[in-house]
Amino acid sequence: MTIPSPSTQFVSANGLQVYCEAHGGGEPVLFLHGSLGTGRVWQPYVPLLSPDFTLLLPDMRGHGKTENPGGPMSTRLLAEDVAALIEALGLERPCLCGWSMGGDVALQVGRRYPERVGRLIVGGVTLHLSDSFFSSLRAMGLDGPGQVNFERAEQAIPQLVAVWRAEHQQSPTHWQDLITQLSHGMLNPELPSDDELRQIAAPALIVWGDQDQFLPVEDAVALYRLLPNAQLAVVPNADHFVTRTHPEHFARLVKDFVRGG
Repeated sequence: MTIPSPSTQFVSANGLQVYCEAHGGGEPVLFLHGSLGTGRVWQPYVPLLSPDFTLLLPDMRGHGKTENPGGPMSTRLLAEDVAALIEALGLERPCLCGWSMGGDVALQVGRRYPERVGRLIVGGVTLHLSDSFFSSLRAMGLDGPGQVNFERAEQAIPQLVAVWRAEHQQSPTHWQDLITQLSHGMLNPELPSDDELRQIAAPALIVWGDQDQFLPVEDAVALYRLLPNAQLAVVPNADHFVTRTHPEHFARLVKDFVRGG
């Protein structure tokens, strides 16, 4: 297994130079961030989990320091990238831990590349589209695929925009280019069918906040019933950002599940 060191943090995979940090030692766990995030969102887990596991924290295509030579992005394309990254690193069926878009991608990898994945930890994934889902995207300035009102975004979510500016600096307009590229998949997402989800044989842990403001906890129950080898953990007093607000709780769930719980 070839693990990137601080001096070799870019990995060639699927025609990309993927930025990927590695921390700790032991069984590898590959963490996948959500839309407009980077691998840095998982930094709070380094002290919690690195004594037991190797944490691999990539920036997905177009995010952070990883390039995107193409245009629009889809979960299928991002899943291709992750499968190629697993191969490039020489990993043997690692655990994938993905949240929000990262969870959508992890499920795609689990279905399309079952030979590459040992276990799956997912949460905050999109199974159904609702009026509230589209309302939240419009509030972020997404008027249509490839059509983003950046002024409205800066007025509605200034703190998030400030984070995006700081995290995505490949060019002065990188965060704007990125959200424009993502808008196609965000407004027309590739939702897995029930039959496709039933094909995912890897052991899976589904984690959900009981007060997720975007995706109801009923979706977690539905996913739990569709995946053939799943466990379900609902975190009390937690919303869609449970991985950020409840790191100790989430880390315990990861540790127990990766160890075979």
